[in-house]
Amino acid sequence: MSITKNDIKNSIINGKTVLGIELGSTRIKAVLLGENNTPIASGSHDWENSYINNVWTYSLDEVWTGLQDSYQKMANNVKEQYGVPLQTIGAIGFSAMMHGYMVFNKKGDLLVPFRTWRNTITEKASEELTKVFNYHIPQRWSIAHLYQAILNGEEHVADIAFQTTLEGYVHWKLTGEKVIGIGEASGMFPIDIETKNYNGKMVEQFDELIAHKNFSWKFKDIFPKVLLAGENAGVLTEEGAKLLDVTGNLKPGIPLCPPEGDAGTGMVATNSIAQRTGNVSAGTSVFAMIVLEKDLSKAYEEIDLVTTPTGNLVAMVHCNNCTSDLNAWVGLFKEYSEAMGMEVNMDKLFATLYNKALEGDSDCGGLLAYNYFSGEHITNFEEGRPLFVRTPESKFNLANFMRVHLFTSLGALKTGLDILLKEEGVKVDEMLGHGGLFKTKGVGQKIMAAAINAPVSVMETAGEGGAWGIAVLAGYMLNKAESETLDDYLSQKVFAGEVVTKMYPDANDVKGFDEFMKRYTNGLPIERAAVDKLK
Repeated sequence: MSITKNDIKNSIINGKTVLGIELGSTRIKAVLLGENNTPIASGSHDWENSYINNVWTYSLDEVWTGLQDSYQKMANNVKEQYGVPLQTIGAIGFSAMMHGYMVFNKKGDLLVPFRTWRNTITEKASEELTKVFNYHIPQRWSIAHLYQAILNGEEHVADIAFQTTLEGYVHWKLTGEKVIGIGEASGMFPIDIETKNYNGKMVEQFDELIAHKNFSWKFKDIFPKVLLAGENAGVLTEEGAKLLDVTGNLKPGIPLCPPEGDAGTGMVATNSIAQRTGNVSAGTSVFAMIVLEKDLSKAYEEIDLVTTPTGNLVAMVHCNNCTSDLNAWVGLFKEYSEAMGMEVNMDKLFATLYNKALEGDSDCGGLLAYNYFSGEHITNFEEGRPLFVRTPESKFNLANFMRVHLFTSLGALKTGLDILLKEEGVKVDEMLGHGGLFKTKGVGQKIMAAAINAPVSVMETAGEGGAWGIAVLAGYMLNKAESETLDDYLSQKVFAGEVVTKMYPDANDVKGFDEFMKRYTNGLPIERAAVDKLK
């Protein structure tokens, strides 16, 4: 049965919609969903972080200006399309980029400017906590930021009454509730997947570690309460409604779902929260997440452990570099074509060059490239130098040239994934690919399947991203049947009609990628020499 414009209008009037807002690193997006989880209105606001006093940050004024603008554009979109003001919503959810450092005193004042995930100023804290916990604590995690501030002797630490992340802050201001979704909590502090809460033993270890400082607070006094997907996380207060909707149209009392990080909303948006599933996002940077059946045998600095919004353990491999170098080479071919007097359609150029890569030798004919525009922690580089290298015997042709640049875009990622798949024996039934690398049909997908030796699927729509993902979580809280799991809700009610293309790994490609990786690993001293010598 098709849904009419009048049906949507009635859903809006009767509060049968759900709203998701995600604060990404360059855009704040608001997406309103109708009763079948389809977007019916949206609005967005562009913003950029600032580098002030050696810290990447956003001001609180920018947070609220951006939220209000994206909400207002979405509400205006509702009025234009359906002729009614947006006064109530079934449920709301907030998401944002994970990690970072936001601390407040008893009055609710921000003690130091927001330190985002992008800051790499917590190396000592990261190393010390990893040793104490015997658990990898990345630099961007909230606990690393807190401990580094303690190591630095920063005066504000004594006055901390509450520490949270960006979406936790927004949620608190709109509801009065100091809570966080478990997926985001897992990027603040290690989680015990049995208790679905902060790891109790590590909490004790942290309190002991800082006991000599004699602060008036302990860990549990300042960190937000952990909630699972589907749990109620409070309601929009009168003050909160006015803060979000400056026109005053929005009524208070709307329930909110637990605020979640962008990793969690990405898992929801790609329907990859069940065990033995995962997703890989490949664009300017690349990360892969696999939902584990059990804990890893030991800590690896290449692997971050987070959780799904339901509290299942997820291994995450995050790399700084993916398609930037590849795009630069395509840009060079564009310049050449224009110099030859040809008109260039970029979609056609990408498709032609990407497909050409499928004609190359399985191991790229002995060619080697590094796509390091910036440093890459997995291979221990603090800076990057994009490189293309070959021997006189290498088979240097266009197909192999394009193939090696596609392979190397996943080289650092494969280094991390091989730890999971080969050393730890992690099983993957399916990976869901999304992002620019997968835009040309079948190419990035085939290369990715070779890299991980597992099936890779791509959705036709690729969803609406994180804002849609958090709206779906709000919908799950509002509409789930009693004891209905999030896995079932997503599979049966959200993605049931989704068109998915699945590609299995080609044995020859898998063998070729492994051969390339030997060359990639052996050639890392070349990259090191370039970083050291090319200034």
